[in-house]
Amino acid sequence: MNRIHLSAAAAVLAAILLAACQSTPETQAPAGVEDRSPGDKQPTTKPIAQPPVTGTPITDPSKDPRLKDPSNVLSKRSIYFDFDSDAIKVEFVPLVEAHAAFLRQYKTAKMLIQGNADDRGSREYNLGLGQRRADAVKKRLVLLGATESQIESVSLGEEKPVCTQQTEECWARNRRADILYGGEF
Repeated sequence: MNRIHLSAAAAVLAAILLAACQSTPETQAPAGVEDRSPGDKQPTTKPIAQPPVTGTPITDPSKDPRLKDPSNVLSKRSIYFDFDSDAIKVEFVPLVEAHAAFLRQYKTAKMLIQGNADDRGSREYNLGLGQRRADAVKKRLVLLGATESQIESVSLGEEKPVCTQQTEECWARNRRADILYGGEF
């Protein structure tokens, strides 16, 4: 008789364990993404609101007037970096977020990111640093919803300076990634 009770208890225990292991799908809101890049002081959590374009729908992304409007964040096309760094500075995160939103809006839009460096360091090192800078911007855009097929990243190294003086201010202007849209490259 004890064997029957023991077998019944084992069966009940097995049924309880199996029931506990079953999972039921739950609807859950997606988790937020927090930026923890080195050098960033505070994570950016508020997206930049883009004013809608009114009038006739635009099918060619390069014709969107926001890209040329100096008062619109989309007209800003350079992300600047600290010396010997490929980390996107906090002050440029809203700019990258705005361009990611543009790429999400226009799935056919193509972007070229040109990574640049100042002229300190070897040519090979600067080409690598420029590529890391362009790739950092591309990675952030993809994380924000753009597709990899929309974006190409290349390095120009020290070959396309915007300033040629040997001063810290000038070098800082050359440490950048430039954004170009299809039709501009």
